Amino acid sequence: MPVTVHDLAAWKARGERFIMLTAYDALTARVLDEAGVPLLLVGDSLGNNVLGYDSTIPVTMEEALVFTAAVARGASNPMIVGDLPFGSYQASAEEAMHNAARLVKVGANAIKLEGGRRSAEAVRRITDAGVPVMGHLGLTPQSFNAFGGFRVQGRGERGDELLADALALQEAGCFAVVLEAIPAELGARVTEALEIPTIGIGAGPHCDGQVLVITDLLGLTPDPTPRFVKRYADLRSIVAEAAQRFAKDVAEGHYPAPEHEYH
Repeated sequence: MPVTVHDLAAWKARGERFIMLTAYDALTARVLDEAGVPLLLVGDSLGNNVLGYDSTIPVTMEEALVFTAAVARGASNPMIVGDLPFGSYQASAEEAMHNAARLVKVGANAIKLEGGRRSAEAVRRITDAGVPVMGHLGLTPQSFNAFGGFRVQGRGERGDELLADALALQEAGCFAVVLEAIPAELGARVTEALEIPTIGIGAGPHCDGQVLVITDLLGLTPDPTPRFVKRYADLRSIVAEAAQRFAKDVAEGHYPAPEHEYH
């Protein structure tokens, strides 16, 4: 059965931890679906990890639509969360609703946007239309320039501000909120204060769920990686070795062999 917002609420109520992974293509989405991953985020991290941009900021709405549609075609059971890219929701709640609808029409089951109280009106407008919204607080990559780089957020008194933002998102109708690169103590504090699930990425072990970027998880991302990244495979080395073996086979005349020929 496809995962819904009601499942996430039930998991939090029962204290069951869950995961979310990013996906950017149909093939990966299908593999992760078969592995039982409940949430797939078509993150604007596709800018860094697929399109070769220096940050998430250049990602366009058109690019988000293409990748969200591909993931939706590859997976049928996970909840597909489409990321609203920078510039697609900040101008007005109406524009946010328009672009959220575009993601839903290509296969997203929910959308994600960044920001706390400043984004509450957009969240309310989108959820009033029946589209589930996931929030994102802490180190929000679309605010890279305002933060002066990738820095841990929510230390000291700023933790109170982040908690207020989280409560505002909950009140506006978010069904979950991502907490990125904040002190573990603050992650626990926000998770305890909210009725909706928190999904951590560099926010400590007390969040209701955890998310990683798929290229980080698989070991495709080159060093340096953020402190919170744990590599569960080393596909970078595996891919490089496979390409080198192919080149060696061709150079030595071992490929194609008779079993690879048509007659």
